[in-house]
Amino acid sequence: MISYRHHVVSLVAVFLALSVGVVLGGGPLSELGRDDTPVSAHTKAQQQDSRAARFGDDFATAAAPTLYAGRLQNHAVTIVTMPGADGDVVSGIAAQIESAGGSVAGTYEAKPALVSASEKSLVDTLGSQLMTHLDDDVIPADASTYDRIGQLLGVAVSGDSVSLDEASSIRQSLAGADLVKSPEQASRTALVLVVLGGKDADDAILSGLLTGLAATTTGVVVAGDTGSGMKGDLHGLRAQPVADKVATVDSADTAVGQVTTVLALARSLKVQGGSFGASGSDGAVPLG
Repeated sequence: MISYRHHVVSLVAVFLALSVGVVLGGGPLSELGRDDTPVSAHTKAQQQDSRAARFGDDFATAAAPTLYAGRLQNHAVTIVTMPGADGDVVSGIAAQIESAGGSVAGTYEAKPALVSASEKSLVDTLGSQLMTHLDDDVIPADASTYDRIGQLLGVAVSGDSVSLDEASSIRQSLAGADLVKSPEQASRTALVLVVLGGKDADDAILSGLLTGLAATTTGVVVAGDTGSGMKGDLHGLRAQPVADKVATVDSADTAVGQVTTVLALARSLKVQGGSFGASGSDGAVPLG
């Protein structure tokens, strides 16, 4: 599917060409480079693809409430944004969550240090310290660095295995270490949406974080843009074992992808895993 960025670049190019033509048309260079041939087949094909893409997005937006059938009614979703996540994508998905009858419990912003290999020592030390303040059975002692920090984040935003005070303490500690910025007001929920950013993260780090989140929540859905599903973070994630525990959706930079993401969230209430979107191996849309 052609991205909106491609549409914008194409439109800008057309407007620039028209403006240059106006300037040259009235001067001595008006006859230079004149091309009286009709619009090329290639340009027509691009225009048709653009119209088809808009139609798909318009259809998805209009059909979404019927497809959702209120399946997120009385369900709240916690959103975790990775570094570089597009705010418009996050807002678009949040609006679709509400259209499905759900709500957003809070948005957590993962900071670059959380997914930076050079900050592993910080992540490991903080995770070890925080574990000492929890009951022994909350997080396994042998959990790896990023699995452990993912579980800590998970119990803080959605788990019922820790008290409200313990959850608040974890959030404050993560914020103090500049690893995760928490919302001022948040309630704990069973569903977590992770929105990937434009900056590639280490596959092992991202996989560890998501493994931890999946271990402490009912369902996790990971959304990325069209490019991430082709060769970016989402593509790498789908090759990891954690792909059996979290659902992945690409093309979240389009309305079709955002609707698909919310359908995956509804599905994750009962079924975990699954690869959906333009390059998804389990089909374009999870309708079941």
